[in-house]
Amino acid sequence: MTLRSRFLDLFQQENINFLLTNRIPRRLATQFMGWFSHIEQPLIREASIGLWRLFSGLDLSEAKKTRFRSMHDCFIRELREGARPVDHDPKILVSPCDAIVGASGTIAGTKLFQIKGFPYTLDDLLCDGALVETYRNGRYVTLRLTSSMYHRFHAPHDCRVKQVTYISGDTWNVNPIALRRIEKLFCKNERALLQTELAVSGHTVTLVPVAAVLVASIRLHFLDVRLNMRHRGRNVFSCNSTFDKGQEMGWFEHGSTIIVFAPEGFVLHEDLREGAEIKVGKPLMCLP
Repeated sequence: MTLRSRFLDLFQQENINFLLTNRIPRRLATQFMGWFSHIEQPLIREASIGLWRLFSGLDLSEAKKTRFRSMHDCFIRELREGARPVDHDPKILVSPCDAIVGASGTIAGTKLFQIKGFPYTLDDLLCDGALVETYRNGRYVTLRLTSSMYHRFHAPHDCRVKQVTYISGDTWNVNPIALRRIEKLFCKNERALLQTELAVSGHTVTLVPVAAVLVASIRLHFLDVRLNMRHRGRNVFSCNSTFDKGQEMGWFEHGSTIIVFAPEGFVLHEDLREGAEIKVGKPLMCLP
């Protein structure tokens, strides 16, 4: 058995994984990783990226460039032109990111699931009565990004960003092991609400990027501010930025989770399967 296999077997044991990624000073560890990942010293950079590739299966074959200034530069890498073809059918809402599909389906009133058996409510996650009513009995898809995935996210349709709300919080790990143990985890973590209005129908579709341990900073092309732990409470930013379907909107400083919300009447695409990988631009939901 290789060193990588032994490490992965050990790390995948639930108790050890949970202890190593959650029973640590999460905010301090997240701040440290933010600093460390920006180091451009060649030995540190190469060793960091090398270890990351060894233990995560990182694939850089689609990256726009092959040399990076730092581990952070590698995390937020762009892809080659054409690497993510977008489904341009106007009836289709596409995935905004590369991800593994988590819980998804119809919202029961205001109740939905982070994982089977662990419910939470729109009220606790969104902290916005008007948005809660928008998505009552609506549809949702949870998209989990792993550390080795492409971390930029894109417009799911031709749309206008109307408002961004940043909500400060904790940085629990968002992997399935933690989701099975921590109730209302997404509602405890730092997150942002990106409210978009679809150009073709006027429906409001909201993307909710959720932070995680080691991953607590979100950059948006249309806001001249980094959304991170330095902001406290609930911060609302008015916007009026338009995007074409598939156009890049921003990125996670590392990677985490995006929950996509659509109103009642939308239908999950028939190819959507929990646990399956999905790429940017692939069908996610069908418009009414």
